[in-house]
Amino acid sequence: MRAPLHEDDRQPLDHRLLNDFQHDFPLDPRPFRVIAERLGIAESEVLERLNRLKASGHISRVGAVLRARRVGMSTLAAMRVPLERLEAVAEIVNAIPEVNHNYEREHVFNLWFVVTARSAARLAEVIAAIEEQTGLSVCSMPMEEDFYIDLGFQIHG
Repeated sequence: MRAPLHEDDRQPLDHRLLNDFQHDFPLDPRPFRVIAERLGIAESEVLERLNRLKASGHISRVGAVLRARRVGMSTLAAMRVPLERLEAVAEIVNAIPEVNHNYEREHVFNLWFVVTARSAARLAEVIAAIEEQTGLSVCSMPMEEDFYIDLGFQIHG
């Protein structure tokens, strides 16, 4: 279990950083400078806070969520990973830039993630690379119908 976000007076600012910009991330060459201005802190502090939140496991990434069919191809993928290898395999999968939304499930397929790539050929390459690096098969379930799911979540203490 993760520790609370922070146990000091910085917590409200971290909550604002996480909550206020999930839907309205600035489209600017220096988005973190814009965020800093809105929060009344330095750009370097915004980056430091995000790095700390990522290192502590409170967030996994900061980046756009794009509709894959408009910018390439995507698939929901699942793997059967022996429990003793789950953490190591998850680290391998997490290191691949085309992978996001990686999570563990209580199921025979216990590691699930989304792979997004610029083309069907690149998608196949990424899946093949995961299989080669882990020695395990990837079950690929390409999207048949596009649904929009709001991935913003309010962060509370």
